[in-house]
Formats: sequence, structure tokens, C-alpha cells
Amino acid sequence: MNLKPEELEENGYVLLDRMNHQDIKPFVKIFLNKRTWFSFFYYSMLVVCLFVLLFICIRLHHLYNYPFNKMLGQVFFGILLFLALIPVHEFIHVLAYKLAGAKQTSYDVNLKKFYFLAIADKFVTSESEFKIVALAPFLVITGVLLAIPFLSGDLWKVSIFTALLTHSIGCSGDFALLSYFEFNKEKQVVTYDDKENNVTFFYGREK
Repeated sequence: MNLKPEELEENGYVLLDRMNHQDIKPFVKIFLNKRTWFSFFYYSMLVVCLFVLLFICIRLHHLYNYPFNKMLGQVFFGILLFLALIPVHEFIHVLAYKLAGAKQTSYDVNLKKFYFLAIADKFVTSESEFKIVALAPFLVITGVLLAIPFLSGDLWKVSIFTALLTHSIGCSGDFALLSYFEFNKEKQVVTYDDKENNVTFFYGREK
């Protein structure tokens, strides 16, 4: 988007909300619980991933007599794979921001509260641009993970679908923000990050 933050109000935008980076969870909870297509898709994805993972584990146990403790080891490896994918996830966010035109990008990490953010400082993003930024890591990583089971053995499928499930859970912030845009779809929402103050602002105007 070609507007700068200081130009938003003179172009008819008003401040709608702000999200403090140190207190993301309440925002995420609110908008994942709104009745939007993105929140529905998010929870449906979690249910499907969990169902497939349980199905694979039960199938391996009954057909091949794999012990559950061995499968738990594969689950643990899948969680480690998810953790290893976090930097990749955030890098894809930053790459999408750069392709949209952002010049000043960075990362914000809080291990205590376990959140990771890709930040495009003072870069005003429209709804269509933000959808690409938010969905890019989910689509790329999910696509790759879904392709691997066709090339792997039965036990490794447990690890892959564990990674798929945990990565999908880790996308909660992305889908909450997408749900926010959908919930306020009549307000032509735009957003930008303020790195210095650790805040994301949301502005809107009537279409």
C-alpha cells in the first residue's frame, strides 16, 4: 500500500484497535472465537489433523503391532520438527512483506510467552496484502508437510502429522488476524507495526 502511517487520518482512516505485542493472547482468543470463515477453517484444520494423527497411530498399532511408546517417540520428534520450522515460518512472513514492498523488516521473539512475530515497521498493509503475508507460511509449510508422507515410512507419518498439527496450532495468531479483517470487512481495514512501541495498529474507513 502506498500510504504512510501519518497519512492515514488525512485519507479518511480512523484508529480501530491496537494490539500490544507483549499481550497478544487476549486478542488472538477474541478473534479466533468470532464466527468468521478463517476461524472456522482454523479449528477445522486442527480437528482434521488430530483425527488423521490418531487414525494413523491406531492403524499402526492394530495392523503392525507397533507399541504406543514407540509412536510417542515419533510424536516427540514431530514436535521438535515444528520447533525447527518456526524460524522458517517467520522468514516466509518477512519474505512476503518484502515482496509487498516493506523495507524495514525484523523479528520479535518472546520465549517466556512463546510468541514469534515478523514485523514490517511503519509499513501500511491493506487487507489483500496482509492475507498473502499471513497465509504464506501456512500454505508453504503445510503443502510441504503433506507431500512428505507419500515418501516416508509408516512411523514417520506420525511425526509428520504431529508437526502438521502443532504447526497449525502455531498459526493461531495469523488466523486470528485474518479473522479480525474478515470480522471488520465493512471498514476497509489496514494495519501497520510500530516496532519501537511494540504495537500493531489497525485503521479503517467506510468503503
